Amino acid sequence: MTSTEQQVEPTFGAPKSMAWLWIIFGLIGWIAAFGLTLEKIHVLENPNDALSCDLNVFISCKSVMASWQSHLFGFPNPLIGVAGFVIPVVIGAASLAGAKFADWFFKLMLAGFGMAFVFVIWLSSQSIFVIGVLCPYCMLAWFGTIPLFWHTLLWLLHEDIIEGPVSLAAFFDSAYKRAWLFSLATEMVIALVVVIVFWSSWPSTIFSLTGVKI
Repeated sequence: MTSTEQQVEPTFGAPKSMAWLWIIFGLIGWIAAFGLTLEKIHVLENPNDALSCDLNVFISCKSVMASWQSHLFGFPNPLIGVAGFVIPVVIGAASLAGAKFADWFFKLMLAGFGMAFVFVIWLSSQSIFVIGVLCPYCMLAWFGTIPLFWHTLLWLLHEDIIEGPVSLAAFFDSAYKRAWLFSLATEMVIALVVVIVFWSSWPSTIFSLTGVKI
């Protein structure tokens, strides 16, 4: 078989809506990771200083940074975000420029988003139930990661780049058109858990933010 007769692997181009989603939420996640990295550097240089994201005893970046969960792989977790959130931004920009990628590339990208999603769910559960402190920058990173996973997964199922059961084809098409519902539902569940677990702490937080003394 000559080279011209060989089957060429098909490539796919993402729609502009997906490209912009990767860029926007990738940037949101990157800003959160970069901000947290700067705060980590500040803590190392000035251990006794309070951070800009330290609002009270249960909303504090510094308290989360002190936990072992904040450096799970032996180095600060934000460094993963600083490197990782660049990927969807670059892919989104390339897609806007007309770049097309093989299906294995999108599957690999989804695998990365999937691991990030699982990592976020684990980190959020640790922050809420184990550490007992919320980190504003961390929550912003969660907000950036969740849509990247759900929208990419449902788009790939919709385009049959990831093959699902034929009987669910109509569901995948409908789910793709309403992908934001999956992201919103995930974020609302996390928000609801936060409100319930920290219910008794919210009044003091509101008063501290408004300057009202209690």
